[in-house]
Amino acid sequence: METLEPEVMVRQVESLAADLRELVGPVSRERDALFASADWASVGSVHLVGDGDSYYAGHAAELAFRSFAQTSCVATAALGFLEYEAPWLHLLGPGRPLVVGISSSGSTPRVVQAVARARRHGALTLALTGVPGSPLTQTAEHTLSLPLARPERSPGIRTYQASLLGLLLLAIRLGQARGCHSADETRDLERELTSLHEGLAATVGLSGDRCREVAALVSDAPVAVMAGSGPGFGTALFSAAKLIEGAGVFARGQDLEEWHHVERFAAPHDMPVFVIAPPGRSYWRAVEIAAKAEELGRRVVAVTHRDDVEVARHAGAVLPVAVRSREEFSPLLYHVFAGLLACRTAQRLGRTPFRTGPAVDEPART
Repeated sequence: METLEPEVMVRQVESLAADLRELVGPVSRERDALFASADWASVGSVHLVGDGDSYYAGHAAELAFRSFAQTSCVATAALGFLEYEAPWLHLLGPGRPLVVGISSSGSTPRVVQAVARARRHGALTLALTGVPGSPLTQTAEHTLSLPLARPERSPGIRTYQASLLGLLLLAIRLGQARGCHSADETRDLERELTSLHEGLAATVGLSGDRCREVAALVSDAPVAVMAGSGPGFGTALFSAAKLIEGAGVFARGQDLEEWHHVERFAAPHDMPVFVIAPPGRSYWRAVEIAAKAEELGRRVVAVTHRDDVEVARHAGAVLPVAVRSREEFSPLLYHVFAGLLACRTAQRLGRTPFRTGPAVDEPART
């Protein structure tokens, strides 16, 4: 298989703003056609099922379903859903469960199996994918397509954003179907989503040089931790995965509170800790965690709004986000740094994405 160069991740990040601007309209229209063909108002719970980036996008979108659609929502890795949730879907409360299988390729085996089992147990099933005619679309009752122009092999960055955007648009429209808001309010939310492309582009611009600097903090560390809560937890999981896939640096995505309970006791005590801190329900805890990590000697990196002072004053470096958004939409802005940081870290280490063996200067252990 062809070796990828780290710079592919920069190209992916630089395409995000255009992707956001171009996808909202087509995806919304296809979604609206779907909502004309099924009883979506009967949905009583939402289950977001995926592996890897698709699973992380589910975590990042849970709040949107709870907030916009006023329904329970949980993201589950595909194997866990297949074996430990699907058989008991019928025991849930009133309403029909909606199971969304998320897979950019449409062929992730366990996701396809999970959707098939959910359908056998009476769930309403939807495939969220970028590949029409894939096994996932053939298994689910409904499909919402996420077409991306100029696709290329890379650690998933554009595909992650596309999956996240599809989930947010689905949550908004499900809220309308359930009577939580009007059609006019749906359109207002969609315009708000589309308008974020400008802030997204500005965030990419702010992050470029900063990620080169932060790569120096990461490249000599054996491990890094990304910490966030709510939608920020999904961002933390995704960002850790990009550092692993893109640069071969082990990273862990963790909840803010769980970091305080567990990882704060881990060595080395100067390990990098990224605090994902969008404005929202857990911002106050992000401030406290940044302060505690600084006190313990960690290399704290704040991922926060560019005007933030509370989290930033405890950080040795800040990866700024250019604009504010409602918390439900914040994952679209706060994941930007991940691909850029993975690229610059890989370049410092002389590595390439998806590296699974030792480098020339790093002999295998015997």
